Amino acid sequence: MSELELSAPPGAVTPSGVAPPAAGPSPRDDMPAGPNGHATGHGVSALRRELLVRLRRDGPSSPDRLAAELGASRTGVLQQLRALEAAHLVRRETVRHGVGRPRHVYDVTESAQVLFPTAYDGLATGLLAAVRSVGGENLVEEVFEARRRMTTDRVRARLADRLPNGSSLLDRARELAVIQDEQGYLAEAVLGADGVIRILEHNCAIHRVATDNEAACRAELALFREVLGVEVQRETHIARGDRCCTYRLGDPPS
Repeated sequence: MSELELSAPPGAVTPSGVAPPAAGPSPRDDMPAGPNGHATGHGVSALRRELLVRLRRDGPSSPDRLAAELGASRTGVLQQLRALEAAHLVRRETVRHGVGRPRHVYDVTESAQVLFPTAYDGLATGLLAAVRSVGGENLVEEVFEARRRMTTDRVRARLADRLPNGSSLLDRARELAVIQDEQGYLAEAVLGADGVIRILEHNCAIHRVATDNEAACRAELALFREVLGVEVQRETHIARGDRCCTYRLGDPPS
């Protein structure tokens, strides 16, 4: 992800699986500009983003120091730190020094890590390129097939745990869509007016990998067929330029 996910609605589940902090009171819009040239009217999300980046880079800091470095009011900074603390994205520590009053400093928590940019997509693409250079396209196919087998076992166990024996195809499709949605695919299962059940994936969570490696999409199609026990046809395909991936679920294979 290229920027911190702090603009989603409070409590919403983001693709990374972490809910952003609830919105708190906005800092004043008439704050004077700071020495670093920060905008005077920090939006809530912008200020939280800057606080998290500053803490991640510089380590534990006091509200006074953060306010001075960001050119924001101490009150506004403290409000957002408390909101981030409530969301478990920062923690507060008490530091004693000499005989004076102890001071509070804030630092990011491990939970905040998912909000920072990652290079997993590039890493996966690079690893697959390395696999291809070692064993050619056949080895890449074997890698995706091995991953499909492991995923199939996990999904089957989930379906068995969540659904009673003899569940309808629609119920199984809905649970599979939930699993895919948890992985960032923005998935849903729908029963169309034509009586056909479809699984829609409005996002490709491995888009760069999928566009460079057709084996990834073939493995997903095989996974759906195997865990649902029916013929599955892909009608639309994000990797081919469509808006979403659509899977039509048919009758059990004869």
